[in-house]
Amino acid sequence: MDRLFTLDEARALLPAVMAEAGELIAARANLAEIDFERRSGGRSELGGLPELKGLQARIEEILSGWSEQGIEVKGIAPVLVDFPSLLDGVSVRLCWIEGERELAWYHRTELGFAGRRQL
Repeated sequence: MDRLFTLDEARALLPAVMAEAGELIAARANLAEIDFERRSGGRSELGGLPELKGLQARIEEILSGWSEQGIEVKGIAPVLVDFPSLLDGVSVRLCWIEGERELAWYHRTELGFAGRRQL
C-alpha cells in the first residue's frame, strides 16, 4: 500500500513542496523559452541544449523526490500534487495546486480533481 499522510503530515511537508514547486515553475518557463528559440532557429539568452538538459534534469529530480516521499504528481503545468490520505475511513487525496497558499482541499480518490472539496 502507498504511504498515507495525515493532514498534519501533509501540511508539514507543504512549505518544502511549495519551494520546490517554485523552482519547477521557473525551470518549466526557462525550458519552454529555450525550446521555442531552438525550434525557431534562434538562440535564447538562457542558453542552449546543455541548459535545456540541465533544466529537464532538475525538473525530474524534483518530481522523483516527491514520488519517493509518497506524494503523487498529477501535473506540472500547473503543478498539481496529491497526498494520499484517509478521511473518516474513506480513501481521499489531499490536493494542492500551484498558486494555493495552503493545503485546504481534498477529493475522494475515485473522483479526482473534479470532486475537490474544501477541508
